[in-house]
This record gives sequence, C-alpha cells and structure tokens, in this order.
Amino acid sequence: MATAARKTSAKTKKADSKTPPAPRTPAPVEFTKEQELKAYREMLLIRRFEEKAGQLYGMGYIGGFCHLYIGQEAVVTGMAMAIKEGDQMITAYRDHGHMLAMDMSARGVMAELTGRRGGYSKGKGGSMHMFSKEKNFYGGHGIVGAQVSLGTGLAFANKYRGNDAVSLTYFGDGASNQGQVYESFNMASLWKLPVIYIIENNRYAMGTAVTRSSAETDFSQRGASFRIPGIQVDGMDVRAVKSAADLAVEWCRSGNGPIILDMQTYRYRGHSMSDPAKYRSKDEVQKMRSEHDPIEQVKNRLLANNWASEDELKAIDKEVREIVADAAEFAQNDPEPDASELYTDILL
Repeated sequence: MATAARKTSAKTKKADSKTPPAPRTPAPVEFTKEQELKAYREMLLIRRFEEKAGQLYGMGYIGGFCHLYIGQEAVVTGMAMAIKEGDQMITAYRDHGHMLAMDMSARGVMAELTGRRGGYSKGKGGSMHMFSKEKNFYGGHGIVGAQVSLGTGLAFANKYRGNDAVSLTYFGDGASNQGQVYESFNMASLWKLPVIYIIENNRYAMGTAVTRSSAETDFSQRGASFRIPGIQVDGMDVRAVKSAADLAVEWCRSGNGPIILDMQTYRYRGHSMSDPAKYRSKDEVQKMRSEHDPIEQVKNRLLANNWASEDELKAIDKEVREIVADAAEFAQNDPEPDASELYTDILL
C-alpha cells in the first residue's frame, strides 16, 4: 500500500507540474491620452445614463425593479477595453452599464426599460431580460447566480468550436455564495474552459455587508478548492481593471482555463431604487465619492497631464448628456408593443 501511495503521489505531482503558476496581481497600466479620453467618455456615458434612468423611474416611466450601476463604472469599462470582437459578456440585473460598454444603443436600452417596442427585447423584458446576440451580450439575469452557469456554458461552446473567444461572466459578492456558482467552477476547471469570473464586490449583498454574509471575504480565493486562480483588483481604478483584464484574457486564450477577478468596487445608490440604504452611513458613501470616484480619477489625470482642458471635458459631458437626453426622449415617446407581441418569442 505504501508503494501504491508513493506512485499516486508521484502521478499527482506530475499532473500538478502541468498547471501554470497562478498569476500575480498586475500593477495598473499607464494609459495613453487616447485611452484616458476613451475611458472618461465611456464611464461618463454610463453615469449619465444611470442618473437619467433613476429620474425616469421616479417619474413612473420605468416600472418594476431598477438597479443602478453608479460608482461601479470602471469595472465594465476596463474589462471592455481588453476584449476583442467575438468575446461574450453575461451578467446579473445591474446591467445597463454592461450593455453600453458592449456598444449597445442607449436608445434601445432605455426604451426597453420603459417597455417600448424600440427596446432590445421589444419592450417585453426590461433590464432583467435584455440581450443582444449581435453585440455578444447574453443578458442581465434576475435569478441570483444563474448567469454564472450560463456564462460557463458560453465558454464550453467556445472551446467546443475552437473560436478563441472568452466568456466574461459577471456576478456580485452576494451571488458568490450560491451553489450553482461552485458547480460551474468545478466544470470550468475540469475542462479548462475560457471563462473569466468577474466578481463585482460592491461590499453589500443587497443590504448585508460582506463581513456579515461571507465567512471568506477574499473573493479571489473562492475558486481555490477547484484550482482556479484569482486576483484582487482595485475596481475603482479603470487602469487597474484594464491591467487585470489583459492578464485574464491572455490566461484564458492560452488554454489555462478559468480565472477569478475580485473587483473591489462600490455602488453609491441602494441595491435598487426602492432601497433607502440605511445599512451604511452617508459619510461612508461620501468618502468613497470624494476619494475613489472612478470618473474623477481619470478627469484629474487628464488635467494633470495637460491632455485635456476643463472646457474640453465639459464638451465631452455635453455630448454624453445629449445622447442620454435623446435616449430618454425616444424611450418616453416610442409606442408600446402591439398586443400581438404577447404571442411572439415564446418557447413551446
């Protein structure tokens, strides 16, 4: 038996030697002027869009649930800067920013939120049932953690087809405790699927701090028992996100299997528009806004490097506000879906 044990140990060590060493957290990349301006505009578009969506919700144009992405813009913007055409994105219900980052039309997204026929799901889905196959955005999903299995399935399809595409699968710190997440981890690791698990750790699972809801608060280690490497990332710095995204994309395309990115971020608003967020202090939110705001960081660098003037940045803001205002106008006046749409897009 001792001989058999030694043989088994030797086989295990041999298998382990084939596994590449886990990557270390990279330093934030230094952006060029063009990259800084692109990041600034993209994050500002998401911020202004979400602010307008909040207004329309308050006016009654958007019904049901509405989860805003304000504060977390650097995560999806930095990730989108690292991918190529054909890579997919899938996420949960806090998804408007992800759609815009995948170059989906602001008009189409806002019209779907208001239930109009010009929306991406013809006004029948809202934020939890909106997708675009053309843009490789496979939806925001209302069932907590469900998208993790679907994102893993996208990665399985990529490997089966040999198309070199990577699945960007987003979920929150709260969803990290769901059972299907670990089933997906196991499958992805066994088959070395090209999937990046992006945990948008905004510190509060709905209204519960991670320190009260998770025994292990270092979410980069959640895949340890499945031999999935993970790194923690400053999710409020778009440069840090881009650097980690470059590493993760290369890791997956090289055939190493899945990787986890624990994005340390923060949402300024409540979990949804109906959440007063009384579980945290106003001082805490204000401190994050004043010291770590992702858009202000880029703005300050642009000004400090003399890559843009205050007037030029105001011009970008004006352009973005016009896009959002146009989307809101369209979403309020576009016709509602015809009653016949009740019988379309039904899986029998």
